[in-house]
Amino acid sequence: MKIKFLIATLLSSATAVFAGMPKAGDTAPAFAAPDQDGKTVSLADFSGKKNVLLYFYPKDFTGGCTKEACGFRDRMGDLQTNNVAVIGVSFDSAASHKEFIEKYHLNFTLLADTDGKVAAAYDVKMPVMKMAKRVSFLIGTDGKIVHVTDAMSPQTHFAEMQAAIAGLPKP
Repeated sequence: MKIKFLIATLLSSATAVFAGMPKAGDTAPAFAAPDQDGKTVSLADFSGKKNVLLYFYPKDFTGGCTKEACGFRDRMGDLQTNNVAVIGVSFDSAASHKEFIEKYHLNFTLLADTDGKVAAAYDVKMPVMKMAKRVSFLIGTDGKIVHVTDAMSPQTHFAEMQAAIAGLPKP
């Protein structure tokens, strides 16, 4: 009897530890991290007010990450019309984010997840490296995940998020 209990306990613990990336329909994991100006931003700040497009990316100033950030920048008018706030997250420092924003005239928040806690909550940390995978989460005003895009191509993120945002209730 003790062995069955031990096995059941181990399996339930493993499931909790290896639960994996949140999916559509799940409650979005809470987060709080400093932005490019050192101000703490949390998911709770948007609760009941705005949909959140939370996107994780590997590194400031790299080719794909710059293309993705500039793509969200260029789509900001449509995103705001649909009551969507964009928040980018990487392991880079607030100072790096500030430079990245200034150089590319980004018009949204970047969170400095230097300790990797936000990436861990969303299970998007790359194995071995201190970087996040390119994954986007669309979170509704109710805190539930509406859509997840897990792809290397920024264009895939734009297309899938645009389709998911079109299905959101209008503000």
